[in-house]
Amino acid sequence: MTFVRRAGFGLLAPVIAVVIAMLATSIVIVASGSDSGVGDFWRIILAKPPNRILVNIVNQTTMIYLAAVAAAVGFRMNLFNIGVEGQYLLASYVAATFAGAGLLPGPVNVVGGLVIAVVVGAAWAGIAGVLRVTRGVSEVIGTIMLNSIAGILVGYLLDRYGIHGGNQVRTHTLSQGSQVPGWTPFTAADGAVWALDLLAVAVGIGFWVLLNRTRFGFDLRATGMSQSAAVASGINVKRMVLVAMLLSGGVAGLIWMPAFYGSAYTYGTTFQAGLGFTGIAVALLGRNQPVGMIFGAVLFAFLTAQSNSLTLQTDISASVVLITQGVAVLAVVVAYELVRRYRTRLEQRAVAQVSPDPTREGVAA
Repeated sequence: MTFVRRAGFGLLAPVIAVVIAMLATSIVIVASGSDSGVGDFWRIILAKPPNRILVNIVNQTTMIYLAAVAAAVGFRMNLFNIGVEGQYLLASYVAATFAGAGLLPGPVNVVGGLVIAVVVGAAWAGIAGVLRVTRGVSEVIGTIMLNSIAGILVGYLLDRYGIHGGNQVRTHTLSQGSQVPGWTPFTAADGAVWALDLLAVAVGIGFWVLLNRTRFGFDLRATGMSQSAAVASGINVKRMVLVAMLLSGGVAGLIWMPAFYGSAYTYGTTFQAGLGFTGIAVALLGRNQPVGMIFGAVLFAFLTAQSNSLTLQTDISASVVLITQGVAVLAVVVAYELVRRYRTRLEQRAVAQVSPDPTREGVAA
């Protein structure tokens, strides 16, 4: 099969998914009886964002991509780590508390906070991993329960040990020496691209290398395809499950760190929840591939940022964008399967045309 044909098959499924998502969203808008039409919705969503929104899209893409990689590490091994949300929530609080205390000077405090975030995220995910390999508890159930526990635990600790002021409660503010300055591509009023957005680049490259250039990555993919075959080839499946969950949780711990060191400087009302669940959707949309998840993260960040203009310029609810995102994820899964079956059928037909007919050969003999 030629390169052009392979590329065509690779693009066919995403194109089908986008078309289906657009049609479904348009139908929902018409059915809702909104005074604003479908044209107004797509005109606003597809309009060129202002500079401030562009900066926000870049920063949001970073956090969503980190969340997607965290989920994809488990997905590639057929593990459903639904606990990314709880893992980065708890890791963010502990890292912000540590960094806000100022126990270490300047840049060392930044590195220390990042290490703490990775360790806490990995440890929280590791609990579900241990339950899976020792007691056979499904990681889906384990991580969902740990999500709830993490939320309750952080709420309790923040209320008991946080700084109360007005209607807010937060951790200590990060010292100026530990704040990581960003890049201002436009004006100061438009905001800065966080310097720690580079974490997403490093994690993405590391994920690709891990999957495609290491023995562990091969074992990870082999175990995900067939655990019985992996056992037969000498792979310690229980060890792989535990390590995969630790890696997934470690990456999850980094999700909010660019925002914390780049603009938030404290854990409280500035914390952005929901990124873990968004990352799971983006991982599915990007087929758990490092490059595919980049496009998925950009799409979700773009749609979310543009949805803020809907409530200002139309009477269409911004929640309609959530329908677009959800339908896109479902549609891409179905579209990839349909394209795979169609491609397999074409390949079988091509092989049948090339291969000689054994019945005809027997008659000729």
